[in-house]
Amino acid sequence: MPLSTYNARVRMMFFVKTDGLKKSFGSVKAVDGVSLEVKPKELFGVLGPNGSGKTTIIKCLTGQLKPDAGSVSIAELDVLKHPVKARELIGVIPEQETPPSFLTAEEYLYFVARIRKLKDPAKAIDHWVEFLDFSDQRKVLCKDLSRGTRQKLMFAQAFLHGPKIAFIDEPLVNLDPIIQKRMKEFLKKYVKGGRSIFLSTHSLDIAKELCTRLCVLNKGRVVYTGKPARNMERMFLKAVRK
Repeated sequence: MPLSTYNARVRMMFFVKTDGLKKSFGSVKAVDGVSLEVKPKELFGVLGPNGSGKTTIIKCLTGQLKPDAGSVSIAELDVLKHPVKARELIGVIPEQETPPSFLTAEEYLYFVARIRKLKDPAKAIDHWVEFLDFSDQRKVLCKDLSRGTRQKLMFAQAFLHGPKIAFIDEPLVNLDPIIQKRMKEFLKKYVKGGRSIFLSTHSLDIAKELCTRLCVLNKGRVVYTGKPARNMERMFLKAVRK
C-alpha cells in the first residue's frame, strides 16, 4: 500500500501498536509481552525504573532491534516487513547524543535532509538552528559541541522532515531552562497538529506536564496505563511495587 494511502487514513488508525512484544538479552527479559497503542494527537509517555525496558521498546519500534516475538507497527506498517517505509514516517531522538564526529552540525543536518529527501533543506535547517539557538555553532564539528548543543542538534534532525511520530528518549536532560520551555511548548503544539510523540523519561514532572497518556514499565512489563495522575509519585511507586 503506498504511503499516500496511509496518510489519508491517519485519523482511523493507531500511529504505534505493539502486541505481545518480547525481547531478551541472554537470560534477561528486557521486554516481556508488552502491548501498547498510541493514537494520533497523543503525547504518550513511558516511565519506569532503570532497566525496565523503555529504551529497548523504542529500539524495537524504530527498527533498531528485532523483537524475539510479537508484532510492531507504525501507522499500520509492519516494521519488520517494511522497515524503510516505516522509518520514513518517524523521527528519533536517542538517549545518547551521537551525531557523526567528523561532520559539522550544519553538514550533519544537510546529510539528514538528503536522506529524508527534503525539497528545501536550507529553509528547514535555518529554522531549526535559529529556533534552538545554535546558529553560532553550525560550522563546529559535532565532536567539539557541548552536550547541550548536541542534544539540540538531535532534536533538529528528528523533526527536520515533520514526522508523523517522533520517538524521544530522555528529551530535555541536557537543555537549559529557556530551551526546555521552548521545546515543551513545541511538543504540545506538535501533537495538536495531528502528529504523535512517544516519550521515554525518568522525570515524573515532565510526564505530568507533557503527556496526554502514559504507561509505567517494570521488569519489562506494563504495570500501569492511563492519564497522568494527580500524585505522580504515589502512582509510580504503587505501580512498580506490584
